[in-house]
Amino acid sequence: MDPNMKIPVEVNPDEDTEWNDILRAHGVIPEKPPSPTEQLEEALDEALKKQHDNRLENKDLDELDALEDEEDEEFLNFYKSKRLNEIKKLAEKQKFGSVLPVSKSEYADEVTKASHETFVVVELSLQSSLQSRLLYSLLVQLAAKFPEVKFCDIPAQRCIENYPESNCPTLIIYHNANVLKQYITLTQLGGNSTTIEDLERVLVDVGAVKDTDKRLVMNDDDEDAREARKLRFAKKSLRNDNDDDDHDDDDDFYN
Repeated sequence: MDPNMKIPVEVNPDEDTEWNDILRAHGVIPEKPPSPTEQLEEALDEALKKQHDNRLENKDLDELDALEDEEDEEFLNFYKSKRLNEIKKLAEKQKFGSVLPVSKSEYADEVTKASHETFVVVELSLQSSLQSRLLYSLLVQLAAKFPEVKFCDIPAQRCIENYPESNCPTLIIYHNANVLKQYITLTQLGGNSTTIEDLERVLVDVGAVKDTDKRLVMNDDDEDAREARKLRFAKKSLRNDNDDDDHDDDDDFYN
């Protein structure tokens, strides 16, 4: 037999053997892909580390003060400073506090242009509509509760000529001159049983209010109740997302 003759040898590159290690070191076979189990463990470790690093992210000042004996002083002070800056910025934005009546000629300035600076919530109202009166009363409460958000009301037919009474009330949320959400009547929100919590969910969904905000109804109760409320919010949001798409073609009415 020719001593220079090469004999092909079958190699299973997935085997964890010393011979395969030698072949990988010389680039003969590719590196063994990482184990799915190892990847999952790494992802879990990373998630736990991130959770630990961000453990103070949603704590308010009182909660941070209560942790003085448990947390590193420098780490704690970082979050206290961060929270104070957030409170200061929020206070600077809190300049509304009531539902502003607007006319058609004021709409562009008071709603569309104003939405470049803050979220603007508008009701196209109809005085004879029970749902419209209910929505207005809830908006009054929200306006006082979240004075950094601008709330406006305009009679629907003064805003859009021949606007169907059956579409009242119509709720529209603007930001950066764009319509983020709109609801034709309160059907998607709870109908005649719509609550302030239903409208708070809308504010959270569009980003006008953080879901950790202590002013939210769902954050007023104990921890178990808060989790249950958040779950209901999430489920209701998923159900309504597709329904909102049905009205996208109407956006041009309000720009």
